[in-house]
Amino acid sequence: MYPGFTAAMEPSIVLPMSYDPNDNDDDDIDYGPSKSELKRQSQGLQDLGEQLIGLPQAEFDALELPDSLRDAVALARRITAHGGLYRQKQYIGKLMRNVDAEPIRKALEARNLRQRSETLRLRKVEAWRAKLLEAGVPALDELLAECPGIDRGTVTRLVAQALRERDRGQPPRASRELFAVLRDALGTDAT
Repeated sequence: MYPGFTAAMEPSIVLPMSYDPNDNDDDDIDYGPSKSELKRQSQGLQDLGEQLIGLPQAEFDALELPDSLRDAVALARRITAHGGLYRQKQYIGKLMRNVDAEPIRKALEARNLRQRSETLRLRKVEAWRAKLLEAGVPALDELLAECPGIDRGTVTRLVAQALRERDRGQPPRASRELFAVLRDALGTDAT
């Protein structure tokens, strides 16, 4: 014991008279989502609202949104001040709580899927162009096997021209034209 400290001054734990340590009645109570979960949901809606701000106008117009949310997004697109834009994004997140976010989320996911598939398609076209410029005739035979409708003469001429331009240090006009021909020939089947 400490000097000047008596046993009567020691803290004690006071338990209710009917306390039973084996009683688990609190398990039946539904407290709802935790505060952290509510914050995560709110942040998710705000992030969704930020994606709406970045959408091209034509795609944004195609979405069915309440006028208040549409106006808030239009205003956010015009705001240039960092603090004001931050507050507007929070306001959009608040408005999103009153809107069914699932159709918006699905539309944005479909847009992202289209963009990813287009990116993959263009990467495949770029890979074919690089392969044609590196390997020459064997790569052209592979390309014709995959895409029989492509004009062999045009591709051969563009490959030769692109190689000449590259060797001379000229702008890659034929290489770009080759890319366009391959992009059109491979079409949407390249994904």
